[in-house]
Amino acid sequence: MVQRKILEEIKSLKGKYPVLTITGPRQSGKTTLIKSLFPDWPYFSMETPDVREKVNNNPRELFDRHGHRLLLDEVQRTPNILSYLQTIVDEDPEACFILSGSQNLLMLENISQSLAGRTAIFYLLPFSLEELMDSNFSKEDKYENWIFNGFYPRIYDKQLKPSQFYPNYIETYIQRDVRQIKNIGNLNLFIRFLSICAGHVGQTINYSNLANAAGISLVTVKSWLSVLETSFVIYQLNPYFRNFNKRVTKSTKLYFYDTGLACSLLRMNNVEAVETYYQKGALFENFIINEISKAYFNRGERPPIYYWKDSKNHEIDLLLDLGGKLLPIEIKSGRTFSTAFFKNIAWFQNISDLPIIDCAVIYGGDQDWETEHGKLISWRNLNELLK
Repeated sequence: MVQRKILEEIKSLKGKYPVLTITGPRQSGKTTLIKSLFPDWPYFSMETPDVREKVNNNPRELFDRHGHRLLLDEVQRTPNILSYLQTIVDEDPEACFILSGSQNLLMLENISQSLAGRTAIFYLLPFSLEELMDSNFSKEDKYENWIFNGFYPRIYDKQLKPSQFYPNYIETYIQRDVRQIKNIGNLNLFIRFLSICAGHVGQTINYSNLANAAGISLVTVKSWLSVLETSFVIYQLNPYFRNFNKRVTKSTKLYFYDTGLACSLLRMNNVEAVETYYQKGALFENFIINEISKAYFNRGERPPIYYWKDSKNHEIDLLLDLGGKLLPIEIKSGRTFSTAFFKNIAWFQNISDLPIIDCAVIYGGDQDWETEHGKLISWRNLNELLK
């Protein structure tokens, strides 16, 4: 079993908050995690139709019969239960509930209304590269393998091929969640839109281009992007524009929570397809940003990540905002070092009016170097940067 890095952080807050909430994509390991944390506590999944019906009809019976220490899975399916939890934790100082759910914005909206100040929220994403490297699973030699396989636990636990897992994942989970979140009549068109999004990984979001490519309206594009964010399929990386003039780009960039899913949507059937893909650099960038995000989430923190780009196409792939100081990071899929890797970082150093701590390029090679321009870090040693 892969040891999840977030485990100790969750344990450390048990007893400090009456409710611990764990949210993340379908099949990212939430149920396994909460059951391993509290194996003796009663567990109820609100995905189970008869359980959901009973809870919706009479939520109080659940607590009267089973007590005030429960594991409640997929609670976004029974939002009325949250107001009961609020009353219970206010009246019973010994109460403790572990909630999990696979819908982001809808779930957090309900929690913010009912459990504000009473819950700590954790984000559990699919396995991180660090978690798999520390496990007994085979170590892939090339980053293209990790990009193609993705990081969903079932792929590794059940030794599934990506071609077996992802199409079923899309059909079983994404389409079901879409129906729960929004009544989308043409699911085939929605999946086509999702595939178009996979082709725009790492690009600034242009609603008109997406609308034209999919043959839908601008309103529909924005609505469907929201659905995909709510379902933990995609996320948007915000630009950093504080302390800069109006010539800085303020559009968001599009990324997938898992590169394996993006590869499947791009109809890649093997690793060689990743190696020859004309936008392999964008997939590598997505892979690295995901791993940095996971490192923060696994510490119970929110990733302070941005990108930066001006009107003359000077761009920094990733900026970490570390409390008034910035760490600029360029991400290059090439395996051979070039001084050109640091070109945009040097430009950014000259125009930024905030202190810059270090500078780094994460690249597709194997060796780390200290250069006069900054640190050159192999993708294999990414966590050394975050320490």
